[in-house]
Amino acid sequence: MDKPELLVMGVLPDWDLEPLAERYTLRLLYEAPDQEAFLAQHAPDIRGIVTKGEIGASAALMERLPRLEIVACYGVGIDAIDKGWCATHGIPVTNTPDVLTEDVADMAFALLLGAAREIPRADAWVREGTWAREGSMPLTTRVWGKRLGIVGLGRIGRAVARRAEGFGMPVSYSGRTRKEDVAYPWYPTPAALAPEVDILVCCAMGGPTTQGLIDRAAFEALRPGTIFVNVSRGSCCDEPALLETIRAGRIAFAGLDVFWNEPAIDPEFATFPNVVLAPHAASGTVETRKAMGQLMRDNVDAHFAGRPLLTEVR
Repeated sequence: MDKPELLVMGVLPDWDLEPLAERYTLRLLYEAPDQEAFLAQHAPDIRGIVTKGEIGASAALMERLPRLEIVACYGVGIDAIDKGWCATHGIPVTNTPDVLTEDVADMAFALLLGAAREIPRADAWVREGTWAREGSMPLTTRVWGKRLGIVGLGRIGRAVARRAEGFGMPVSYSGRTRKEDVAYPWYPTPAALAPEVDILVCCAMGGPTTQGLIDRAAFEALRPGTIFVNVSRGSCCDEPALLETIRAGRIAFAGLDVFWNEPAIDPEFATFPNVVLAPHAASGTVETRKAMGQLMRDNVDAHFAGRPLLTEVR
């Protein structure tokens, strides 16, 4: 029996490609020197798409795949997948929730601590011999006990909140609706939440519904000296307003893992010594990436075996 053909949109680790290749014929689009010719050759036989959150799958692409049956995403974010087209054509979409929640929350706190305690500066202070020449580094700011605001109290937001409780931090949040199962104070918008906190962490999901969610009004409402962290999507922020707020000093420190135009980010971010930057790597641990790949493969296997999908996006 012929193996089902899968269109693989982006680079995956060998620990995922090798077991996939045992069960499926893989068409690696990212390796094709001429992607248009590659699709013209293989599109009629493609039965599944394996993609990544930042790559997605457009309606224009999927229209070319007459035998398409499933889109499996390696990651949680599906904002780059045309979910509307898939729903109209009865194509299930799966992602990999839960398995990356704790690592992303860890990164949120790593960025928070790294920014507030100026860890990159401290590292350079020692490495470059400044400590020996000039003595102790200037004082930084504490994290424990400060008021933490979370934009988006989903899986990751709740994991951040649990960590904040361990730091003795009062937690509040904003979201479209109040969560009945938590006692944290709720604010209907980021702009309403912003003046009530010392630290603002963005954990909202990506996609059109949250584009520009933390808008100019929210950034202008921050108290001077606020710390800002984003482990969500760059699209969730009005990035020009974010840059203006950092430039003006209203945001004292920031830790950013995501950007509007990544990886070709606005070069001004790299000019701020009070901003810690990461390359969209919050889920980037070996353990989590293996778990993500396993869940993605399990969904593909379930589909072609006629079993219920494990994590279909509804």
